[in-house]
Amino acid sequence: MSKFHGAPPFYYIALIDEAGDPGLARVRPLDDIGASEWLVFGCVLIQAIRESEPVIWVRSMLENVGLQRNQELHFRELAAWRKPVVCRELSKHPLRIFSLLSNKKNMRGHRNPKAAARSPAISANQYFYNFCVRLLLERVTDYVFRHSMSLHGRPGHVKVIFSRRDGHAFGHTSAYLELLKQQSRSDTTWLNKRAIRWQVIDWRLIDVEAPKHNAGLQLADVVASSFYQAVDTLPPTAWDPTNARLLRPRIAKENGEYRDYGVALQPAPVWKARLTADQKKIFEFYGYQF
Repeated sequence: MSKFHGAPPFYYIALIDEAGDPGLARVRPLDDIGASEWLVFGCVLIQAIRESEPVIWVRSMLENVGLQRNQELHFRELAAWRKPVVCRELSKHPLRIFSLLSNKKNMRGHRNPKAAARSPAISANQYFYNFCVRLLLERVTDYVFRHSMSLHGRPGHVKVIFSRRDGHAFGHTSAYLELLKQQSRSDTTWLNKRAIRWQVIDWRLIDVEAPKHNAGLQLADVVASSFYQAVDTLPPTAWDPTNARLLRPRIAKENGEYRDYGVALQPAPVWKARLTADQKKIFEFYGYQF
C-alpha cells in the first residue's frame, strides 16, 4: 500500500496541520509585537481503506456552504456562519480527531543547550515544533495501536502526512523521531509519561504534502483552526469556542475522557499556562479542571 520502497503496509492515515507559529523569541501577550501565544495542531485519523473519501467529504462541505466553485477548503477564510456548518458535517464522518494546544508564554526565549550543542544550525523554533509533534504522535499512535489490536489482533502501521509549511525542515522532524525511537530502545527517553507506540510508526511512512493536493489535510486545517479560534483571544483572531465544541462526536477518548488525549493542553501541569477565563472554556468543555 505504501509508495515508499521497503516501507511496511499501512492501515491508518494521520493527517496533521497546525495554526499559530512556533516562534519563541518574543511571544504575545508578553510582548506587544511577537509570535502567536499558541501553537495548535490538528490531526484527522482515518483508516487507509477510506483514503479517497476526504475528497468527497470536502466537496460536500463546500457545496453545503455555497462554495461549490471553490477548489480548496480554507477554514480561516470562511464566513462565520459557514464554519459551524463545516464542523457539524466533519463530526459525522468515520474518523477520529486529535488536537494538541501549546500555550507558549512559559516558553518565551527558551533554548535547549544540549540540543543546540548537538545541532547548532537547528533553531529553537524547530526543536519546539518537533517536541509538540512528539506529544501529538504519542496520543495518535496509542489510539492506532489499541484500535488495530482490537480490530485485527496485531499492530497496524499509520502513515503520517504533515501539511507543508515554509521555513520548516521536516527532514529534521523525521530524524528527531528516529532519535526518540533509539532512545526508547535504550530506555534513555527524557520524558516518559507517555511514549510513541513505535510498533505502528515507521519513518518511511512519514510524508509532507501541500493541502491543495490533499483533501485530508484540509480537514486537519478545520480541526487546527477551530481549536486555535477557541483559545486565541488576541486580535486579529475572532475568539469563539463554538466550532471546536461541535467536533466533540469525533474527538478521540482514553478511558472515556477527552482530556489530555483527544484534546491535550501544554504546558503541564496546566496551571503553568496562566490561561484567562475565556481560554479555559474550551478545555473545561473537554473535561479539564483548573
